[in-house]
Amino acid sequence: MWSYEKRLQFPVRIKTPNAAAAKVIITQYGGPDGELGASMRYLSQRYTMPWRGVAGLLTDIGTEELAHLEMVSAIVYQLTKGLSADEIRRQGFDTYFVDHTAGVWPQAAGGTPFTSMCFASKGDAITDLHEDMAADGATGKEQQCCLSNSVRFSCALAGAAKI
Repeated sequence: MWSYEKRLQFPVRIKTPNAAAAKVIITQYGGPDGELGASMRYLSQRYTMPWRGVAGLLTDIGTEELAHLEMVSAIVYQLTKGLSADEIRRQGFDTYFVDHTAGVWPQAAGGTPFTSMCFASKGDAITDLHEDMAADGATGKEQQCCLSNSVRFSCALAGAAKI
């Protein structure tokens, strides 16, 4: 059971909508190394962890990942809020928009829907912890992505705590 504080861990205030950026950032929501998979990974693995302290840590991290999921949702929503159909089409967000309009739906940047096959919970502490470290390493690389020829974008989640 969680206590939910009704505010974002890190407030998101995007002033200029940009569907092209949303198309890339959505992978942090439901892509193979996104926050949805991360939260499910940790919250699933905690049950078979033989060490109570580590199980508690996995619960804490899984909960933190849910907070990241909420922030990414806010980012994607704000990047697409109020755009005209023409802007959505010009910025390459039309294939997403036709199915989900402005709703935030878990998928990778390439359009592949989220699947639980993106994470593992094997019931073996060493295997699960190795999977966690590998996934977090991949996530860090995804959070630094090039959105245009000369603009570097550092995702708001880059400073968030990870193991």
